[in-house]
Amino acid sequence: MTHWIDACATDDIDEEDLIRFDHGGASYAIYHSPDGQFYATAGHCTHEQVHLADGLVMGHLIECPKHNGQFDYRTGEAKRTPVCIALKTYPVKVEGDRVLIGLGA
Repeated sequence: MTHWIDACATDDIDEEDLIRFDHGGASYAIYHSPDGQFYATAGHCTHEQVHLADGLVMGHLIECPKHNGQFDYRTGEAKRTPVCIALKTYPVKVEGDRVLIGLGA
């Protein structure tokens, strides 16, 4: 069962940007894509555990601030070395002006 957690307001994140969201001892990254959709991934790069909130969003890619590895934040797919392990992704829904992230029960 998915447990929906209120993460932020839709206007907290500019298009082609992201914010950090911490909840229950874990850290996530919430993205606002250039086509107006919202996405969520684990917050740390799978390469050296640097938080992605300091990274650069380009289109549908997040670039890690440490070694410039890239992920497609829609799918978590590793797109550029040195990253080779995908990011965990989470379901997102928008209710009114709120972005909710779906976490396991």
